[in-house]
Amino acid sequence: MEVKGYKYTTEQEAINARTACANYYGLPTEPGNDTIYYVDYSVANLDNPIFYYIEYYRGTEPILGQPTNFEVTI
Repeated sequence: MEVKGYKYTTEQEAINARTACANYYGLPTEPGNDTIYYVDYSVANLDNPIFYYIEYYRGTEPILGQPTNFEVTI
């Protein structure tokens, strides 16, 4: 499956990107809010080597840069 987004080799890189997006948008807006992150990451655990990725979502470019297209095995 082709995905447009951001690809990371380590889980920590994906967590850092997710946190950067949340911080940029001021999430969570208040304690106990259901919306904690602006985006979340997924694991491509059927690919070798395994990698982590965040699918493109409008508004991520100011934080994560230009997205790329890549293949994920599903």
